Amino acid sequence: MKYIIREQECGYLLKNGVFVRLLTAGKYRYMARLGYDVKIVSMTGAVDTCGIPAEILMRDLSFASRVILTDIPDTCLGIRFVNDAFKEVLNGPRALYWNVFEKVEIRLTDISNPYMEGSLPRIYLDLMPVKYYKKIAVKDGELGLLYFDGRLEKRLPQGVYYFWNYGKEVTCKIFNLKMQQLEISGQEILTADKVGIRLNAVCAYRISDPERLVQTIEGASAQLYTASQLCLREYVGQFRLDELLAQKEEIGRAVCAALKEKESEFCVEILGFGIKDVILPGEIREIMNTVLVAEKKAQANVIMRREEVASTRSLLNTARLMDENKTLLRLKEMEYLERICDKVGTITLNGGNSLLEQLSQLTTGQNASAGVPG
Repeated sequence: MKYIIREQECGYLLKNGVFVRLLTAGKYRYMARLGYDVKIVSMTGAVDTCGIPAEILMRDLSFASRVILTDIPDTCLGIRFVNDAFKEVLNGPRALYWNVFEKVEIRLTDISNPYMEGSLPRIYLDLMPVKYYKKIAVKDGELGLLYFDGRLEKRLPQGVYYFWNYGKEVTCKIFNLKMQQLEISGQEILTADKVGIRLNAVCAYRISDPERLVQTIEGASAQLYTASQLCLREYVGQFRLDELLAQKEEIGRAVCAALKEKESEFCVEILGFGIKDVILPGEIREIMNTVLVAEKKAQANVIMRREEVASTRSLLNTARLMDENKTLLRLKEMEYLERICDKVGTITLNGGNSLLEQLSQLTTGQNASAGVPG
């Protein structure tokens, strides 16, 4: 039987199913009736052994010089490079590749140590299939707690980290260390004078001890919410409605001080507490609006009376000055005459008095007549 093997191929010569030798490119004739057979395979990529054990093929020096055989133990991964470029990850137990038309290199990487940075250059970390590793990103203002098999390993500050996901279970709990606000809304509370109100408050806090928090507190924000509720009810219930409205800031500072005493219990730092809104029942709101309107009207009346008194006092002082000083009285008369002259078109005067005297008599209605054209 005639066999043609091309340049990029090779052939396994078998006799009665037993490997004899490797055949390279060329033409061959073997008689099948004598038990000969040739298996032709490509010499690129992974080696197709056609069912022949690799140990038997490696006894042939021609075959062994054309391949790379690497055993990959359980604690390692094999990384195949083709022409010095990353190609793929191999997880063994054995890797057998042709090394003829491509420059093939298989590097073993120890994965028994979870830390990837020490075993693989950073440039290859993102090229790895995600099933082999765990990527942890800690953002600005965050802190990560790294665990191996459920045991705390260390803190992780801001950054991106890679860990082998093999042999040990790698987990991370990330905490936000920035200032956070806890909204405490719709708290229905009865004041000391039995008025039902609703309060909206806000609590500002920051996580201070993440390691102790995961060991002692389940849901820090929920626990802090409940503690804030209780402190708010305790302090607000001591005040009458008027006192509450007048002392919102003082009550907020008192609740903040009470919560600060429990900081270590909740593993947080209390940064502030304040009452945002006080929502009154409808009938109470109408009563307070009526009181407010009455107060404003009373204030307006007081102001009006004060202005009237001031105006009267001013007139009295002016009259007293004009009575004491005739020149001032005369100047005042001339001022009014000037205003009258601005309003009329023609003035006719009779008699032998001076012009100023006759104009003065117009204002008093004495012995003068004036005509104003229509």
